[in-house]
This record gives sequence, C-alpha cells and structure tokens, in this order.
Amino acid sequence: MKSYPPNSINNLHKISVAPMMDCTDKHFRMIIRKISSKALLYTEMIVAQSLIYTEKKEQFLDFNLEEHPLSIQFGGDNPKMLEEAAKMAQDWGYDEINFNVGCPSPRVCSGNFGASLMKDPSKVAKCIESLKNNCSIPVTIKHRIGVDDDDSFDKLNSFVKEVANAGADRFTVHARKAILKGLNPKQNRTIPPLKYDIVQKLKKNNPDLLIEINGGFTNIDQCIKALSDLDGVMIGRSVYKYPLRWSEIDQKIYRENTTSKKASEIIISLVPYIENHLKNGGKTWDVCKHLINLVEGIPNAKIWRNEISARSIKQELSIDYLIKQSLKLQKMGF
Repeated sequence: MKSYPPNSINNLHKISVAPMMDCTDKHFRMIIRKISSKALLYTEMIVAQSLIYTEKKEQFLDFNLEEHPLSIQFGGDNPKMLEEAAKMAQDWGYDEINFNVGCPSPRVCSGNFGASLMKDPSKVAKCIESLKNNCSIPVTIKHRIGVDDDDSFDKLNSFVKEVANAGADRFTVHARKAILKGLNPKQNRTIPPLKYDIVQKLKKNNPDLLIEINGGFTNIDQCIKALSDLDGVMIGRSVYKYPLRWSEIDQKIYRENTTSKKASEIIISLVPYIENHLKNGGKTWDVCKHLINLVEGIPNAKIWRNEISARSIKQELSIDYLIKQSLKLQKMGF
C-alpha cells in the first residue's frame, strides 16, 4: 500500500464533497468548510476549453483561502488544452486536479468528454498524462462503473489499469453505470442501480491503487462502513440538501476533538463573508440559496427558509435581519 505524509492531501480524501453543477460554488464551499475543516472539497466542473478562451479566468478559478483543501475538476478531451489548464490550476493555488469522466449530460457528451470518454481509455490516458506532466499536484479521476452496454467488470478493470499507468493518483468511482441513451442527468443519478460490490471488487483487484466510492451515501455511518473496504467516500446530493446532518465528519472520520456547530452559529459566522461579498458587488441570494439548507428538521423551518429566500431574491435581505433571524434560531437551540 502507498503511504503518505500525515498532512498530505491524500489523507484528506477519506470524505469529499462531490463536484455538483450549480451547487458547489465558492459560497457553498465556504458553508461546508464551517461544518468540516478536513473534508476535501471540489469545484463545479470547468470545461478546459472555456477556461482557455475566456478573458475572465478569475470567474472560473477564484476561491477563498479558507476552502483548502480544494480540488478543481476539469472536463475536456484535448490534451493540449488540458496542459494549459493544469498550469493555471497549479499557479492559482489548487491542491489537486480532478478529471471528469463521469458526467452523463448530453451537452457534455456531445463534446466528447464526460462519461462518453470511458469508451476511449487511450484518450483518457493521454488526457491524464497531459495533466500530470504539467503540474506537481495530484491528478485524480472521477468515472462510472460503465457506460451503456460497455459495463463489464473486465472493461472497468482494464480502464482503471490503463489510466493508472498514465499516472492517475486516485480513482473516484460512481457506483452506477451511465446510460447515455434514454436517461437525462437527473435520472442517471438514481435509475441505474448502485453496485457497491463492483467498486469493492475493483479495489481488491487493484490493492495498490487509491479507490474511493461515490453514489447514494446519506449518512456518516454508511461512510464509515464503506471505509473499511475502500480508501474514501465522496458524498453529493445529501450533503447539499442536508448539510448539518454531516456535522460530525471531523469527529467521526478524522478523529478531531471538535464540537459540531449549530445552524445559527454557522450563519452568524458567515456574516463578515456575506458583507464582503456585498461590498464587491455580489448579492445576498448568491450565498443564501445555499445557506437556507442549514435550517431543516426544526419547528417552522420551511417558513424560515421561505422568508430568507424571498427577501434575498428581491434584494431586500439586510444583514441585520439575517442576524436577527439567526439569533431566533439560537434561542431555540438550533
């Protein structure tokens, strides 16, 4: 087995928060960082070609220092563009680069990247080589257990071995295959059955590779069980919809002697961040659309969320009002 220094990023992937389009922007990542100081966070997928050609690169690359450890996820199939993207990611200060070979979006697949690339392992290997040869940070890959009818274990195992030989440092495997013909991206997150046993078999066949699992995890206990066989667990929709249900990650996964924060404490601690965002021309909704998910499972939670949402969408939410409403939560013990 590979060994890493105690503070290496490779020890922090035990729990990671999946890259999710329209969800895992820098504001959401700041909220999650208040919940866990250790979990590895990911950007939304960035198309390498878009990054190369845009003049406003900071819109794609910008993040807050508090977000570390942070992995940037790229999509693409052009090795030359990925070379440039790798250099930018390292120069910008990211801790890791992740290559997307798992997204089933028709828009992504029509550009010949995402899940459709699994059908072309040699191209994926060239892309990984391009990333590896142009940075000194870890390069990882996220993929499915198969695509359409190309879903045999032998094909998956062969794919992983070829990509490992190209230099991939870690494999995040969504334990569902992608069905590109007939299912939309949302359906691809739920309809193809989860096959955790396939990922476990992949690890047993490749014990020296770092292999983590993704798909369907809804609580910390499930993650702890999975970590007995695998090197990491990537959590997604559950942590976005119910972030506070994951408040004990640092204690239970990383054995940190810390106390879990309550919703009111997290919201109040984010006030300086929100104020700074507003000073720079941002809107309260940019942050509050994520922040409202902290309030659930308590009396009148829906009313609280609707009130904050309505005011922030109309740009009528003042910082004083947000603090006042958060102090009400605090008095209720939340």
